[in-house]
Amino acid sequence: MISDEAFDEEWDLVTDVLVVGFGGAGCSAAITASDLGASVIVLEKMDEHRQGGNLRVSGGVWFSSTSPEKSAEYLRALSGDFPLPEPIVQVWAEETSKNTEWIESLGLPTAVQSTPGPEYPELPGSDGYVGYIGIGGAFGREVLWRSLAQAVNDRPIDVLMETRAVELIQASPGGRVVGLVAERDGKTLRIRARNGVVLATGGFENNSEMVRDYLGIGGEPVVWGSQAGTGDGIKMAMKAGADLWHMDNMMSAVGIRVPDFDSGFLFDPQRLGYVFVGRDGTRFANEVPHMGHGQALVSGSYELFPTKPSIFIFDEATRKHGPVCPNLDLWPVGYNLLVEGYVWSQDNSVEIDKGWIQTADSIRELATIVGLDPTALEETIERYNRSCAEGRDEQFGRSPETLLPISEGPFYACTWGPMLGWTNGGPRRNEHAEVVDPFGQVIGGLYAAGNISSTYSWCKDGGFHIADALAMGRVAGRRASSASATS
Repeated sequence: MISDEAFDEEWDLVTDVLVVGFGGAGCSAAITASDLGASVIVLEKMDEHRQGGNLRVSGGVWFSSTSPEKSAEYLRALSGDFPLPEPIVQVWAEETSKNTEWIESLGLPTAVQSTPGPEYPELPGSDGYVGYIGIGGAFGREVLWRSLAQAVNDRPIDVLMETRAVELIQASPGGRVVGLVAERDGKTLRIRARNGVVLATGGFENNSEMVRDYLGIGGEPVVWGSQAGTGDGIKMAMKAGADLWHMDNMMSAVGIRVPDFDSGFLFDPQRLGYVFVGRDGTRFANEVPHMGHGQALVSGSYELFPTKPSIFIFDEATRKHGPVCPNLDLWPVGYNLLVEGYVWSQDNSVEIDKGWIQTADSIRELATIVGLDPTALEETIERYNRSCAEGRDEQFGRSPETLLPISEGPFYACTWGPMLGWTNGGPRRNEHAEVVDPFGQVIGGLYAAGNISSTYSWCKDGGFHIADALAMGRVAGRRASSASATS
């Protein structure tokens, strides 16, 4: 807490609305507040090379639906045993239905990117899910983020790069948020926000302690996207008195960490001749379950998947079939591809030579190299190959069309972890994007949008997170622009 004496000092900067974060929600909030006549400052803690949060390296598309009513029905069903307050459901449904109209109001062209159908077709309301909309129908390649960033730069909005928010300033303990303390170029900045502060700082996937505490994933997390999501905004909000929600929810995928890269690579081989094994050398799950964005259908219910590290085993046929980590031509998303510019070799040979992938002429030898029991791994692969021959996975019910044998040597292995795309939890907010305390009381002058305070309590479909960031960013920008220091 900043002492009362601090308010007698001069502020370094003053604005109506202060937005923390330059990703999807931050851009949306800043543009909206500025267009409503508020002065706006945006803080971005990363440098120009690494700016943009996860939106920059995402698919850059938002979902479309036949109606807000169907969207609301679908969201209720996706929430399952973790129901959302109905006012939030209603605002989310209405605002996400306006995303395309709002993007077009910025002078940006939109088009259908694809119509993949819902990821949870058995749930009520899924028949209203249409597909993806993108800028000019584009997918990935930073198109949406660069378009929104340009819209911000075209407005009288000051964007302060390499400026890290440190602490919220409140008028009194537990009182209204009136600004924050930031650090830039080794100096401290005290920034006054007359109307309020919008937290759009992303999740906590890069904070190993928070990942352990809230997601139950040990070790150092492998992260798919930006390194900006370290939970800073969440901790600041907590210190200001915020309650939390959805802290155990996330989106993860299969990915590996390699030397000299802060983010991980998505493992998505084009040939399905592979298995995952644990430290005991045995399979532990269906490697290709029916999945949504973060949840897999396991034993009749949707569970977070994947959630633990293991070892990925494949053979020469899979190695020769194409890069086990897809490049931009197949999947134009991900930090290492878009920001770092890495191109995975087509036959995986470069990565094998780097030591990222281990290889041996036999399964037994491979087991020894990666520290597994040789007999256990041999038995696992033999059992899996029998399942392939029989067309039935009696262990975990993997679909017959995905059962391709691991039989052609040499054989390969690498250790992978649940690669965190993003986390969903953070400060609890209401339908107006206002942050609330544990008793449901609004913390004046404090708003949240995007992955720092995602709407989604459990399952989520494709294009949902970007839709949420755009929609709730606008809500936060509108609310903050109309607020006053006494409201």
